[in-house]
Amino acid sequence: MAKTIFDKIWDSHIVKNIPEGPSILYIDRHFIHEVTSPQAFSGLEKRGRKVLRPKQTFATCDHNVPTLNQDKPIEEPTSRIPIEKLAQNTRKHKIKYFPLGHPSNGVVHIIGPELGITQCGMTIVCGDSHTSTHGALGNIAFGIGTSEVEMVLATQTLLQSKPLQMLIEVNGKLQKGVCAKDLILHIISKMGTSGGTGYFIEFAGSTIENLSMEERMTVCNMSIEMGARGGLIAPDKKTFDYLEGLFYSPKKEEWDRSVKKWSELKSDLGAKHHAAYCFNACEIEPMVTYGTNPGMGIPVTSKIPLSLTDNDSPINKSSTKKSSKIEQSNNETPSYIKALKYMGFMPGMPIAGLSIDYVFLGSCTNGRIEDFRAFASIVQGRKKDPNIIAWLVPGSKKVEKEIEEEGIGHILREAGFEIRQPGCSACLGMNEDKIPANKYAVSTSNRNFEGRQGPGARTILAGPLIAAVAAITGKINDPREFLP
Repeated sequence: MAKTIFDKIWDSHIVKNIPEGPSILYIDRHFIHEVTSPQAFSGLEKRGRKVLRPKQTFATCDHNVPTLNQDKPIEEPTSRIPIEKLAQNTRKHKIKYFPLGHPSNGVVHIIGPELGITQCGMTIVCGDSHTSTHGALGNIAFGIGTSEVEMVLATQTLLQSKPLQMLIEVNGKLQKGVCAKDLILHIISKMGTSGGTGYFIEFAGSTIENLSMEERMTVCNMSIEMGARGGLIAPDKKTFDYLEGLFYSPKKEEWDRSVKKWSELKSDLGAKHHAAYCFNACEIEPMVTYGTNPGMGIPVTSKIPLSLTDNDSPINKSSTKKSSKIEQSNNETPSYIKALKYMGFMPGMPIAGLSIDYVFLGSCTNGRIEDFRAFASIVQGRKKDPNIIAWLVPGSKKVEKEIEEEGIGHILREAGFEIRQPGCSACLGMNEDKIPANKYAVSTSNRNFEGRQGPGARTILAGPLIAAVAAITGKINDPREFLP
């Protein structure tokens, strides 16, 4: 029987099937951070349980950390206490922890792949919704709640019902100035924020195959923004080249055996998905959001739609094999007028030329070295707009180091920018980096909900190229006009 890549990984990790119920699924990798783990460890204490397999859990602090002066004590108690708890809990249970200042510290979904902790064909969980990032290397990776974090710590398993499967193919060549962030924002704008509800998405097609590993991570990272449980991409030579030689990757004979095994991780010819859609890469332009969910996105050259239907949402004419379940789920979009009122926008107004206040480059979506390279390609030889506050935040200590080694740091500082220290930063309002009320921020992060970057903050999601243009001009503009 032909199987999808999802079937192959899922089936090989079933410990037990409960009749007419969920499966008990074995978990290969468990990532934890300071926000969702303290309660889980407290639960273990109350039950008198230990962490069953501490070597399969890895910890970092990222959500609450300051992105300046990390060598000094954290002053804010709401940030300091959870990080202190994480250090205590990992030490007590002998879990590998990458604290502030450690060469491997960084955002959890960035350090996993770059250290080789994330490999291929794994089940990976974390108490964070964007765990889907790890699917870019061919894994079933998804976010879990605090009670499930406790369950994995105690048993190395999870009770899970098998989701439906969706195939999204993207074929063709992306235009110059169009990045992976534009690709996924385009798809979400057509599918809607509920278009993937109940599904795990496999991304495929020539466009996906030609993406770098960092770009694939961006795509899988935002798969949940269309309501999906997660997203994954079949591993290939590009994946294996990325993993080879990393600290936690297999070595020598074990490496050869692993690559042979990983090479089988692809959907068989004739394997069936429950829904399938196809997109043409040539139709994708640089994208921005204009509302309060990631599905409210348009090309940067377009005007804000008069209504959602004017944006040809939720599913456009270029997609095929439409599922009635998906179409119905998208009727639950938030109030269009309410979203525009929050953003201070009017239907029909152009988005290009809008003056903005803040620029944020970073997060588990776009905090990798390729994102800084892209940003620097626009900025080089230019100067930051003096009215813009820009937070450029590497996703890890490794990225921070690469920025300096490649001379990107020099380019950015010459242009008037400051490079901060690794952390989740302005992706979410859980640390000191908050956007003030009513201020516009062009953000390379993944969510633009009301108050996501701070109470009253107005978030416009975009890729690193549009963010760079905004930083030097003070306005939203088409990055293709600024490319060298």
